[in-house]
Amino acid sequence: MLSNKTIVVGVTGGIAAYKACDVVSKLKKLNANIHVVMTESACEFVNPMTFQTLSNNFVINDMFKEPKTWEVEHIELAKKADAFLIVPATANFIGKLASGIADDMLTTTVMATRAQVIVAPAMNTNMYTNKIVQDNIHKLSDLGYMFIEPASGRLACGDIGPGKLADVDDIIKHVVTFFEEKSTDKDLVGRKIMISAGPTIEAIDPVRYITNRSSGKMGYAIAKRAVARGAQVTLVSGKTDLDIPKGLAKFIAIESADDLYKNLVSEFDSNEVVIQSAAVADYKPKSYSDKKIKKKDSDLCIELSRNKDIAHELGKIKGDKVLVGFAAETNDVLENAAKKVKKKNLDFIVANDLTKQGAGFATETNIVKIIDADGRINEYPKLLKSEVGDKILDKVRDILENK
Repeated sequence: MLSNKTIVVGVTGGIAAYKACDVVSKLKKLNANIHVVMTESACEFVNPMTFQTLSNNFVINDMFKEPKTWEVEHIELAKKADAFLIVPATANFIGKLASGIADDMLTTTVMATRAQVIVAPAMNTNMYTNKIVQDNIHKLSDLGYMFIEPASGRLACGDIGPGKLADVDDIIKHVVTFFEEKSTDKDLVGRKIMISAGPTIEAIDPVRYITNRSSGKMGYAIAKRAVARGAQVTLVSGKTDLDIPKGLAKFIAIESADDLYKNLVSEFDSNEVVIQSAAVADYKPKSYSDKKIKKKDSDLCIELSRNKDIAHELGKIKGDKVLVGFAAETNDVLENAAKKVKKKNLDFIVANDLTKQGAGFATETNIVKIIDADGRINEYPKLLKSEVGDKILDKVRDILENK
């Protein structure tokens, strides 16, 4: 994922410095070349030897210490960097950076780099919301520095509020996304793509409902990659905990399978491609109770009726559209998925085995096989869902170009 990328990680003196160890470890596992620069105060929280072991490179923290090489260290590191990640970034460091102060190895190296600087602040809530700190963040943002917004929660000092270092996995995602977007070809400019994502909800009464485990992460990952590649994207989504991707042409929130069907049909003619990654409930309660069903001594039986097979219905009106389906299976994956391609008039289907570790719902990764209408199968190893999204979009692009 990050092979041949050099990332300089700057660590400043906050209690969250220990989390930078996990950041360095995870970036290293993505095959990035990591160099760590620490401030003097950061060394009070984490021993430099820890970062040296994790990064497999010497750690730099003293401007005046005898250098390990004959290079001017801060200049050479600044030139090597493909990206510069500051984690955690204290109010003091942000203030120095905004004021152009270069009085230690870290600030000096940042000032000398032309690489993208990505800053992950972490500090007390009152410090983070202080107008001076916010003005400094806005000033740096206007100059092109990227900021990863801190999380809200209980801080080390006991206060509750914003200022907690963003989750390590979120920090990694920001870095990965930066490199993905930087290297992305705009090969889908002008293409209109509709994507369904997330679960559907079938109400039983005002309190209870039937749903599934879909987190929406796969569909949202495809949407983000399609936007990055220049497509005009309509995202039709069930309820998720995910942020709505930036740059969408349209976002439509739905609940039930009927809602999803109506909106997909309504938007169908306006799009060239429909990627159906939503996890649709096959059944819904035959009758809805407008009052909460009370508990009784006997068992409760809920009669279910069949929902529309949305992919099958869209296949009937396909015309010259590109239709992509998904098959989340627990057994006979290839056989079941191949049947759906023919039955639903799909161009191809993306099949995954929910029993495999690292595949399926709520994970950041997936393991898929793509089966096309001619029976050809492409198998992929475990990939980030954004990478799976690109594989799907590559195939969509090829089909569009050959039409």
